Amino acid sequence: MTDFAMRVLLVSPQRAIFAVLQTGLEAQGCDTLWAADIEQAVMALETRAYDAIIVDTDDADIVAGLARLRTVLPDRYLPVMAVGAECDTEVDLRMRDVPHPAQALVRLEHLVRAAVAEEEFNLRCQTFAQHGANLHKVVHDRQPISVLAIGAADERFLALSNSLREAGVDVVAAPTPYTAFDYLHERAFDAAILWGGENRAVAMSIASGMKRNTRLYHIPLVLYLRDGDEVNLTDLYVRGFADVVATSVSEIETAERVQALASNYRRRQAIRRALDSVRVSQLTDSVTGLFHREPFASHLGRVFASTKRRKRTLSLCVLRVRKNDMLATINRGGWLDMALPQVGAMISRLVRVEDTAASLGTDSFAVMMPATDKTAAVQAAERIAAVIACTAFEAGQDHSPFIIEFDIGVAEMVEGESPIQLLERAVEDARQKVVA
Repeated sequence: MTDFAMRVLLVSPQRAIFAVLQTGLEAQGCDTLWAADIEQAVMALETRAYDAIIVDTDDADIVAGLARLRTVLPDRYLPVMAVGAECDTEVDLRMRDVPHPAQALVRLEHLVRAAVAEEEFNLRCQTFAQHGANLHKVVHDRQPISVLAIGAADERFLALSNSLREAGVDVVAAPTPYTAFDYLHERAFDAAILWGGENRAVAMSIASGMKRNTRLYHIPLVLYLRDGDEVNLTDLYVRGFADVVATSVSEIETAERVQALASNYRRRQAIRRALDSVRVSQLTDSVTGLFHREPFASHLGRVFASTKRRKRTLSLCVLRVRKNDMLATINRGGWLDMALPQVGAMISRLVRVEDTAASLGTDSFAVMMPATDKTAAVQAAERIAAVIACTAFEAGQDHSPFIIEFDIGVAEMVEGESPIQLLERAVEDARQKVVA
């Protein structure tokens, strides 16, 4: 489910508290370790670079030692999920009860991806400075968080909306799919809540539609269900929901979880705006936002070195337009050449904030994906290709519109190779798809 094999440290004096969670995380490919106290946790962090920590805040000694854990890995931000009682110590996410493993994994990945995005911003500042360009500072939006509540006016759904409003959130109600998409195209939202009470199929359809839209793709979605509804949580998270909450959870806690997702999204959007501020520079294309080849190669080297230093993983994707007789005929009129800048702009919008997309040629694109293993990178590239394949491009009068498909090549960084070798392996992987 995640973009890499996440390493999670669980800290609690009683192993049984996190036993089910730990087993579930390991079943989903996580590498986990249980520590009974802060001293054990510090030793674990000094031995291995963990990606996130889940702590038991019912234990006062663990709460008192949280700040110490943050200092063990100074080169990378360490997200902390707190489970249990409220505490004054700053954490990234609070949950009163132990979450479902699939839910915990998705939420932890959101936190890790935000940390990776900030690391990428700092690295890109260095690359831009090297080439004589400067990034704008990250300017955080101080306006109230904006959430779209999609679904019929059920009393439990209204109660959640009221809790959000009491917390200062701007909640916009959309009782039908039509009004929901009207709002989504008129204004920006930091999160969307879908009521899955009486007719969950409607909520699933709306979520699917948002995931097919390049502008709405990254908005976090929360599915709100009646207590007792039977669901496959793992399947729902795979479909793209950032959180699934039953009405048995208090409206206050649910509101806090929605706000955490929305704040995380807004934080990443602020970084994206800062990164987009250089589109008029000599490093990126002003129309598509894609890196030019030479600056991309320079930045690849910098990210490559940072990845080794931070003990993360890195994958590189290459997307080459799949050539066929129909496209060759269409391009005699120049229609494919006219469509490719739009394709490049779509790729630029579909990649995550921390990813770096570049143009390798007129019909080839590359996407560098930090903290992403090969399996997840393939899935991400296939999702990008699938969204673009849903777009019909003009082919001129008396000709049917055409679609663009890709041959995808992916390579994950391995010990002992150079950045250019990583790129060459991804290009070769795409070429082999053509032969196949």
